Amino acid sequence: MRLVGKQTWVYQNEIYLNSTGTAVGPKEAQGPLGEAFDVQHNDLHCGEDSWEFAERRLMEQSIEACLKKANLTNEDIDFFLAGDLLNQNVTSNYVGRQHKIPLICMFGACSTSMETLAVGSALVDGGFANRILASTSSHNATAERQFRYPTEYGGQKPDSATFTATGAGTALVTKEKGPIRITAATIGRVTDLGITNPFDMGSAMAPAAADTISRHFQDLKITPDEYDLIVTGDLSGVGSPILKELVKEEGYDLGSRYNDCGLMLYSSEQNVFAGGSGCACSAVVTYGHLYKELLSGSLKKIFVIATGALLSPTMIQQKESIPTIAHGVVLERVQGGE
Repeated sequence: MRLVGKQTWVYQNEIYLNSTGTAVGPKEAQGPLGEAFDVQHNDLHCGEDSWEFAERRLMEQSIEACLKKANLTNEDIDFFLAGDLLNQNVTSNYVGRQHKIPLICMFGACSTSMETLAVGSALVDGGFANRILASTSSHNATAERQFRYPTEYGGQKPDSATFTATGAGTALVTKEKGPIRITAATIGRVTDLGITNPFDMGSAMAPAAADTISRHFQDLKITPDEYDLIVTGDLSGVGSPILKELVKEEGYDLGSRYNDCGLMLYSSEQNVFAGGSGCACSAVVTYGHLYKELLSGSLKKIFVIATGALLSPTMIQQKESIPTIAHGVVLERVQGGE
């Protein structure tokens, strides 16, 4: 791996995204991408006694689906990189207890999907591991209970609010040849424009996404035309137009090649306010729908930028603003790949 420019890693070896696994809740299963997911649940409890246990089951099922497709077991994996939204990353830690794979626990809020994928790829590229699992999860009810109001509270939300996705996604990273390569990653900087409203994550995260995307183009000396698709994690209906304008001010027009996972995951009739968010939003869309689009050849090269709001309920109560970050990873279909 070599550093290009200020923030971009270009992997020196051929690193492959060899398998993925996804598990989702009812709203995600009923959305326009529902058929792309490996495991679908028809209720938020996912057969468990609590929402937190449900989120844990989602991550476990995404790992199981990923390993099954690759015909591997826990013993074949060197390291498990994982993170989630709950305090002390309890979903990832308890899943790590279950699978007994050496765990590197990470937190980037909703940017964790690409954070774990980028770092996992760097470990494989540098020879520190042969096979890595990168995993993340979120659950609408666990996130609401921790960050805002429990769903039982029934509090009204503004149209700028986003809907935390219920699901989990896992990726297998190896040097073993496959149809999809991981070629580069741009690591984001913490950005904070002073936004304090936890019901407007799109506006808060858009500057971080714009900073990472612009830096990616500058570091690699490329334009948006390099990609079939540039997709952010969860800016949704509020943050996406802000992002496009901010990037345009830097001299880059994303045009029609841009989309957002939070807008792709749900239909407009699903009552999700401005769109989807949460760690699972970018994870299940990328490891489910976009992975299959790459496999089929409908997409050949994409840049996925997962966006995260690094807020704490405690700091929000103390009138602090919301710092945000975005990490991006480049996925390419190998020419002639099946």
